[in-house]
Formats: sequence, C-alpha cells, structure tokens
Amino acid sequence: MKKALLVVSFGTSYPETCEKNIVACERALAASCPDRDLFRAFTSGMIIRKLKQRDGIEIDTPLEALKKLAEQGYQDVAIQSLHIINGDEYEKIAHEVQSLRPLFNRLTLGKPLLSGHQDYVRLMQALEQQMPALNANEKVVFMGHGASHHAFAAYACLDHMMSVQRFPARVGAVESYPEVDVLIDSLSQEGVRGVHLMPLMLVAGDHAINDMASDEEDSWKTQFNAAGIPATPWLNGLGENPAVRAMFVEHLQQSLEVA
Repeated sequence: MKKALLVVSFGTSYPETCEKNIVACERALAASCPDRDLFRAFTSGMIIRKLKQRDGIEIDTPLEALKKLAEQGYQDVAIQSLHIINGDEYEKIAHEVQSLRPLFNRLTLGKPLLSGHQDYVRLMQALEQQMPALNANEKVVFMGHGASHHAFAAYACLDHMMSVQRFPARVGAVESYPEVDVLIDSLSQEGVRGVHLMPLMLVAGDHAINDMASDEEDSWKTQFNAAGIPATPWLNGLGENPAVRAMFVEHLQQSLEVA
C-alpha cells in the first residue's frame, strides 16, 4: 500500500525562513517514518497566492493535497499539523480530513504543538534551550499570534505556568490576550530592566519582523523601549528549535499509534 506523509503549516513567503523552520520540521517528521513519501500543504490562501504570483511556486491547500494523494493511489496518509494551537486553522484541517476519510484506507492527523498539559511542560523546556543568557533583572517575552478562536487561552495558560514556576519568560499575543501592554505593566511592576523578544510562532515572518522587532511606533520593541525597558529582538522561529521539532514528531507518532 502506498503511504504518504502530509505536513501542513500556515506557510510563509520568506524562502530562508521556510528552509530554517518548515523544511526543518518536514525533514524531522519524514525521518521518523521513512516508509512514507513526503508532501506539503499550507493553510494560508494569502501566502499560497503570493508564492504563485511572485515566484511561480504552487503549494496545495490541505484539501487539494489530500484529493491529489487519493488520485495518485495513496491509501495510507499521515497528516501532521505544524500549528501552535488548536484554533480555526487546525479545526478546518480536521473537518476536511473527516470529509475525505472515505477516500482512504487509513487517514491520521497529528495534533498541534500545544494540545495537552504535558505539551506546555515540554515547550517550556524547549524554549529554555533557545533563550539567551539573562541578567538577574531581565526576562524573555515570547510573541504568540493570538486568535479570535477560544483556543487563544493557550497563550494565557502558558504565560500563567511560566509565572507560577518562576520561569524567566512571559507570553503575549498580537491578536488576542495577553496584550503587550498587559505584559509591559506587569514587568514594570516587577522591576524588570530589560527584555529579549522572541516569536512563539513556527516561523519568524511578518508578525515577528514588523509587529515585534521593527522600529515602527506600535511594535513591541518600540513599546517596551518607550516604557523604559530596553528590548532586544531575536528573529528565530520555533521550527529552528530541535526540541520543538521533536514534539511535532512525537505528536505524529502518537497519531499513528492510536489509529
């Protein structure tokens, strides 16, 4: 029986970032199941259109990829999401998988990065490996994407766990809670004198470059600096972290074990 591995991410239009993060994850996942042929899909229609118009590169949506795999005779397909939370993007994938299940003998879907309590513990351990050496009055602030979906609570949960365990980092979100001004107020009251800004995203794309690290008036770096807390940005996506890649591999293997 022909077997496939379909790795699904939001996507990115930055080639170097794609190589460092998405491709790195795809390689790790493919190495964990060498009997499967590797395929890619993006969930962002905007990025898919941009790559086609700008570079002539065609990337499938998950629905398109699955239909093609069925046409090509793949009857055992393992899908792994590279999303961070169980939000709208992941729910759409899960719905599409369910709708196409009759086309396959076996179709599995691995969960996003933060899908259970142990994932939060593991992620904190993974983040510690990429954090710079900190002075006594410094912390790292991780920027999550945020969501209108109720899964946005994952960011607040991770932030809370970090505070309770006295982990020298905090988590905020661009498009939901915790907002950056909440973190600035809290860290100011703690007497923090400097922060390092890092993306809590698979890739360091537009949000990391513009909303986090730029000199624009409303960027996180600018807002922290204006509050008297010097901010040093780091443009590294989570996909560059080997321990994060190992978490995705574990989620893939878990989905294969239960199916």
